[in-house]
Amino acid sequence: MPADTPTQRLTDDILAFIGDGVDQPDSEGRFNDLALAVFAYQCQRNSVYRAFCRNRGVTPGAVSSWSEVPAVPTAAFKELAFACFPIEDAVAVFHSSGTSGAGPSKHYLPSLDLYHASLASNFAAHVLPEGEAMPMLILAPPPRQVPHSSLAHMLQVVRGRWGEPDSGYYLDESGLQRDRLIAALRDAERGGAPVCLLGTAFAFVHLLDHCAEASLQFQLPPGSRIMDTGGYKGRSREVPKDELYRLYGSLLGVPGDHVVNEYGMTEMGSQFYDNVLRDASRGTVLRDARQGTQGPRFKVVPSWVRTVVVDPETMEPAAPGRVGLLRHYDLSNLGSAMAIQTDDLGVATGGGFEILGRASGAEARGCSIAIDELLSSPQGAIDEPPSDAQGR
Repeated sequence: MPADTPTQRLTDDILAFIGDGVDQPDSEGRFNDLALAVFAYQCQRNSVYRAFCRNRGVTPGAVSSWSEVPAVPTAAFKELAFACFPIEDAVAVFHSSGTSGAGPSKHYLPSLDLYHASLASNFAAHVLPEGEAMPMLILAPPPRQVPHSSLAHMLQVVRGRWGEPDSGYYLDESGLQRDRLIAALRDAERGGAPVCLLGTAFAFVHLLDHCAEASLQFQLPPGSRIMDTGGYKGRSREVPKDELYRLYGSLLGVPGDHVVNEYGMTEMGSQFYDNVLRDASRGTVLRDARQGTQGPRFKVVPSWVRTVVVDPETMEPAAPGRVGLLRHYDLSNLGSAMAIQTDDLGVATGGGFEILGRASGAEARGCSIAIDELLSSPQGAIDEPPSDAQGR
């Protein structure tokens, strides 16, 4: 795009905000100013969103706070193109793997600059707080296999930026590459250098099932970590989170405070990560060698995002401590819709929020389910791009 346009100036302002890091304690005024500018921009350029707001009687001139900006339900991305530009000019189109007849959600991006900036700042802060590259063992399909998966794109970016040369993928069309993965884990164990395992929760379940069946146990080097994504309920069965984290420790040797769950969705450019590894690296929580962190685990909201828990009946902010639906306001969504209303249940905490699953009756979708279906299938074929429990 030209160097000096309203789009580029607003993009540059958001990039500068993201560049100041995930923690900006005095950022409310700055966030509000940018959010109102993004709202005005999207009402002007996104005809679908403009009509959506007009139907609710909300215009930029009538709004003084980011919290008043109308939020688009994620289901609307299945039916309509929320874009501030001609969709044929999109540099990337991310699809969810929803199972309803309406088809997948589609998120059109005019540029990957904001997506990559948000990803880099947030991932580095919460998964690699020491700032060091390491070998990455990826339990997810490569982008060539699922070209419209935002998760696959994210993992490719992470591998390219922080992965050591021996990083690689261990899941493809035929399923989990167990022999290669076991060999890589043994090499890491012998080599003594920490490794990072990344993938969907149920890809890890299939790995751990194999380890238990084959009486395999690993003690990965200190500093090794796991980033899992998606929920813990697959097509084959449900594995409680506490049980999964116990197995990470007993079978792989990775303590709980080095297990970071990621939450994201097709319709958003930003992701959320658990606080535990960053807190542990700062020495701000107690650590147990076997069980991991004893402090609270929650999703951290980066400074360029705001998350509100709303009452499912009134769609107004829920009372403190009450479970409700998560609503996100993400500045990195400049090209589509900043305010996103999800079907995900959560509760606010002092430092962020906890995600509790999906609202009753909401469509079952997600990368954990998609990967579980893949690994439970004799053919091992992927029919749809994998997504996380919130739709990737």
